[in-house]
Amino acid sequence: MSPTPARLIIKCPDTFGIVAAVASFLTQLNCNIVHADQHSSDVQGGEFFMRIEFTAALAPEILRGAFNEVARRFEMEWHMSFGERKRMAILVSKYDHCMIDLLWRQRSGELEVDIPLIISNHSDLQKDADFFGIPFVHLNITKENKLEQEEYIHQLLLRHQVDFAVLARYMQILSSGLVSRWQHKIINIHHSFLPAFVGAKPYHSAYKRGVKLIGATAHYVTDDLDEGPILEQDIVRVSHRQDVADLVRLGRDIERQVLSRAVKWHLEERVLVHGNKTIVFV
Repeated sequence: MSPTPARLIIKCPDTFGIVAAVASFLTQLNCNIVHADQHSSDVQGGEFFMRIEFTAALAPEILRGAFNEVARRFEMEWHMSFGERKRMAILVSKYDHCMIDLLWRQRSGELEVDIPLIISNHSDLQKDADFFGIPFVHLNITKENKLEQEEYIHQLLLRHQVDFAVLARYMQILSSGLVSRWQHKIINIHHSFLPAFVGAKPYHSAYKRGVKLIGATAHYVTDDLDEGPILEQDIVRVSHRQDVADLVRLGRDIERQVLSRAVKWHLEERVLVHGNKTIVFV
């Protein structure tokens, strides 16, 4: 077999010998380490995190099977991938900027991902989805049918073999039932530099407060609104001369950039979750 690009992601209790054991394992099986990152938490009894890119000539099932012994020795949570292309669903409401940016980046090859469907609680963006050739599912979601419709969303994701979903300004709060079944597999973009200005109108709140910086935050969705593990954030400077409309315009550009970076890092398995924090190897 010709060498195949692969990744090994590891999380385990921090102890001596982990790096040596992993490197020795890959060397003995004629794998070539291309890139390696690691991080040890600095508290007693902490965790160890590692991401390795390597090339391998052996079949994936042989490498995964052989690594089990190392994993058991160090009590590892681990994942080994071999370039499997992921599938991403997009959930969106009426704002189009984040959705279209993701679709453009996917079509241009910047995001190596398949997008089998777009789900929306409004029909406004149907034509945009059609332009990119992505199936569009419109669901009329009300307070009365919310749980029923979310169950349908869950079944849609399963039916289309979706690996993760992105809330590209999807203006609905997901129920705990749906979130728990897709833990750390739903990425949201919030139009604020969290933890400042949570909720629906952060730009208006920022304007009233007279802040000099506004930003955006991409995070994994949890039951706690806008408080999930953060993948990426960015900011832009503003002044007293700018009104709410200016803040919204500037913010949308930041939202697109932050979300696309977060999605890319998730695709490349650069994000490891530790409690309500993330370790991001970039």
